[in-house]
Amino acid sequence: MSLYDLVVIGGGPGGYVAAIRAAQLGLKVACVEGRGALGGTCLNVGCIPSKALLSSSAKFESLSHLAGHGIAVDGASLDLGAMMGRKDKIVGDLTKGIAFLFKKNGVDLIEGWASIPAPGKVQVGDDVFETKNILIATGSEPTPLPGVEIDEIDVVSSTGALSLANVPEHLVVVGAGVIGLELGQVWSRLGAKVTVVEYLDRILPGIDGEIAKLAQRALSKRGLKFQLGRALKSIDKGDEGLTLTLDRVGKDKEEQLQADKVLIAIGRRPVIRGLGLEALGVSVNGRGFVEVDERFATSVPGIYAIGDCVPGPMLAHKAEEDGVACVEMLAGEAGHVDYGTVPGIVYTDPEVASVGVTEEALKEAGTDYVVGKFTFMANSRARAQGETDGAVKVLATPEGKILGAHICGAHGGDLIAELVLAMTKGATVSDVAAACHAHPAMAEAVKEACLDAMGRAIHA
Repeated sequence: MSLYDLVVIGGGPGGYVAAIRAAQLGLKVACVEGRGALGGTCLNVGCIPSKALLSSSAKFESLSHLAGHGIAVDGASLDLGAMMGRKDKIVGDLTKGIAFLFKKNGVDLIEGWASIPAPGKVQVGDDVFETKNILIATGSEPTPLPGVEIDEIDVVSSTGALSLANVPEHLVVVGAGVIGLELGQVWSRLGAKVTVVEYLDRILPGIDGEIAKLAQRALSKRGLKFQLGRALKSIDKGDEGLTLTLDRVGKDKEEQLQADKVLIAIGRRPVIRGLGLEALGVSVNGRGFVEVDERFATSVPGIYAIGDCVPGPMLAHKAEEDGVACVEMLAGEAGHVDYGTVPGIVYTDPEVASVGVTEEALKEAGTDYVVGKFTFMANSRARAQGETDGAVKVLATPEGKILGAHICGAHGGDLIAELVLAMTKGATVSDVAAACHAHPAMAEAVKEACLDAMGRAIHA
């Protein structure tokens, strides 16, 4: 049996990108995937299907707002089956695309679930493959809530929420993070009453507080209901549907909420079971993440790990950067990931995008900083499109070095890219402001926020 230079366990964004990059660098590579389709959670039951449904549901929901544009729409109806079919086709086409890229780059695909019986060996079924290096890229899964059974019928994870057979009358989303808000808005747009229950007293934990408040205000205008500061105690099934018992956090008070579907979206946890890591002596921290050094090496020589199963942001693009950096270092090249410039995006309407530190973090650290803000209400393109909610917020040192940038607004996920590049290349708010921005464009709000940080905003 031929000896591989690298066997990657997991065909998600981190794993498949690492495998392709390693092959480009001249390594003999195999990738093991047991799902039956490449792309991992992101492509199969995560980023891509959720964005497909967000796009389709946005088009349906927009029909009720066209009168202001002088457009009348009569007789529009929802074909949920066709919408789900479109989503499934997008996923299928993209997974086939990764398989094509494997063939193009000479990556061997091994189908099945892997374990590591010893360093330098990967077992899949009855076959054992020898390799110089092993890269664990097994990703993550939805975090369960103790005492709550997820049956993917009435009480669903994000996976079940992507494939509901009918629009719920009342969907309760437990968790006001990225996944809960995105999928909550999908079903709200399609006609469901959606209530978001969150343990904290705010939505989007980890996001700049001011931007999170703008997002909550905008999402509330679009139909989402929020019950913050509440802990889910239990879910009881009855003839009338589901009864949720909630505890008011910090108060001796219990509440009940009726629903016909519940989405549990309280976060994700790494998937490493079945690999045999404990027997190998691979160090895992108390939260179940594989511990790695700056080269992504585990405590066992020849075994590496990246992506959602190691500490850090649980994001597909972060996993890709991990994978590329890891295999480049294995090939003797310089590899590096700047975790301070990894953006995070919530694809709701309006979108929420963030990079770098929040204002709360700067205050806590006692850092001297300046703030630049610009609202989309003052942006001419936003006015023309009727997308005026939100703002751009830039945080910088008094000398102009950008420390963080946060956006709530239409196309925020695209607009943040300019500020990510600026931070990566060390461009100051003055540099961004000096660049000519097309008019009329949403990106002018980025320029104006940088001008505002300098005390020079023109259109504020």
